[in-house]
Amino acid sequence: MPATRSTLLRRGLAAVAALPLLTLAACGYGSEAKDEPAAQKVAAGAQKIDGLDSVKIGYFGNLTHGTALVGVNKGYFQKALGATKASYQVFNAGPSEIEALNSGSIDIGWIGPSPAINGYTKSAGKNLRIVGGSASGGVKLVVNPAKIKSLKDVKGKRIATPQLGNTQDVALLNWISEQGWKVDAESGKGDVSVIRTDNKVTPDAYKSGSIDGAWVPEPTASKLVAEGAKVLLDESDLWPDKKFVITNIIVSQKFLTEHPKAVEAVLKASVGINKYINANPDEAKAAANAQLKAETGKDLPAEILDPAWKSIQFTNDPLAATLNSEAEHAVKAGLLEDPLLDGIYDLAPLNKVLQAAGEPTVDDAGLGVK
Repeated sequence: MPATRSTLLRRGLAAVAALPLLTLAACGYGSEAKDEPAAQKVAAGAQKIDGLDSVKIGYFGNLTHGTALVGVNKGYFQKALGATKASYQVFNAGPSEIEALNSGSIDIGWIGPSPAINGYTKSAGKNLRIVGGSASGGVKLVVNPAKIKSLKDVKGKRIATPQLGNTQDVALLNWISEQGWKVDAESGKGDVSVIRTDNKVTPDAYKSGSIDGAWVPEPTASKLVAEGAKVLLDESDLWPDKKFVITNIIVSQKFLTEHPKAVEAVLKASVGINKYINANPDEAKAAANAQLKAETGKDLPAEILDPAWKSIQFTNDPLAATLNSEAEHAVKAGLLEDPLLDGIYDLAPLNKVLQAAGEPTVDDAGLGVK
């Protein structure tokens, strides 16, 4: 359905935009991977794209950003960019990645739908475009089975989400509303206590008993299961065809206008990565895990990695209709007012790449550049 005009974001989303910047102030917007794999070396005789010395790519150290993880580890981005150096920043939160995009600290990024919507509407549609899809699924409601045995038992319990106004927070608030229960979005107080907790500490919060469950992305969901939690609901089951956007590819509008060949190169790499992932799931899973270890010093054990990876679908389709629905859910929750999403997508570069690769093109659900 057509989107309406953007007005003001409520205080909740303003707070979301500010808090992660404070937590990351000591190390800038994100942290760069310390040890680049051999695949990152520029090939002899390679040429620069658009005359650029580098293209700065951002992503999260989450399995839902597996396209980026595999691409970095296997050197897909560097190969596509030739002698133009692919450089990387790893983020912990969407608002900080949006800030980095706005400041020019990154050019292109993998990011969830809520921060993309927030970034687009706050700038009145002037700072970013979504240029591709990356992943669907990989989000679950996991609970303490001793306290919650059915969906109705969630009422009165303490359920964690990663952050006020983030993609999973909006999804939980919308689900609560559909049960006929009431929660104040900003405070999290109501028929369900929504506890905003960083994914890094959610497993400890679960073990201590300070939360009864969590609506979280992978691998956090599988980490909780390893601690004895049970999957009560897979968010995919709430969506048509069990597909919903969890990760998109965004680019600054300035970079897209000035360096279209570089954007196409990154999208070509992404399409190739997704093809590799879907054809070689075990090898791709290992590559993603190896990149996580390179960045954090820790890899994921099989009991966490295997179920987490299996629940994520890697796709070139940005699933634009579901992004529009997620924006409507944020409005319904009281976190966003009337977002104007017309023009948030520019899928022409991606569709050019897909056609050249003999792959099906994708649709912007009427929210593309006119």
